[in-house]
Amino acid sequence: MEALRKPFQGVKNIVRFNWHFYIIVVVVLLAIVASYFFVCEFFKTIFIISIALILLPVIVSLGVSYYVYDASGFYSLKWINIERKSDRLKILNINAGFDETSELLKRKFPHSQVDIADFYDEKKHTEISIKRARKLYPNSSETISVSTNDLPFENNSIDIIFLIFSAHEIRNNDERKRFFKELNRVLKQDGSVIITEHLRDIHNFFAYNIGFFHFLPSKIWLQTFGDSNFTIAEKRKINPFVTTYYLTKHGTSS
Repeated sequence: MEALRKPFQGVKNIVRFNWHFYIIVVVVLLAIVASYFFVCEFFKTIFIISIALILLPVIVSLGVSYYVYDASGFYSLKWINIERKSDRLKILNINAGFDETSELLKRKFPHSQVDIADFYDEKKHTEISIKRARKLYPNSSETISVSTNDLPFENNSIDIIFLIFSAHEIRNNDERKRFFKELNRVLKQDGSVIITEHLRDIHNFFAYNIGFFHFLPSKIWLQTFGDSNFTIAEKRKINPFVTTYYLTKHGTSS
């Protein structure tokens, strides 16, 4: 299944989507190096320390990203742990403007119907990296553009809903709550919502430094699930940096 991905694709995409950040880092480093030869020994020591403090977080974050997205086998989808009631399921994969998993899900569930939805709204979801990702990797013709407030699916019609590294892009708490209520509405009574995310926790802080603020803390996710009438059937750490929640409707036995 991983043949659909190229070596180092995850790290390459991070650099391509966030190239402005890396250009700033390079410019700052070049300025420090250029100044190094014109200052006294005391400032040379400070400059060396500054270079290390700038480079270390970048190297660590790219190293962790390589592990998560390229080396860990994440995109084999072997971590998906769910009992199949049937080989013919109705599956919905929802992305936030960048879809890396729909073709993989089709391979994993070859006899099921996999619908693809994209809730990205450039007025609400303003991350520059997503805009760049959409230009480099346009959605397939099968993708349905949806609103977080109104999913175009019937009540109790979906067996499994996947949100893989996408739901955190809904930054507004009220919008996220409405969206999860919509997920609850379209999910079958015995269905599952599978959400995979980085959390704003200690592991991701050491991995991404202040970048971990882009992720949501566990407390916010739990509040969102509870307010939307979901129960956590299972919580699994795929690796130290990535967590998956398996949600069912309130009142559904696990």
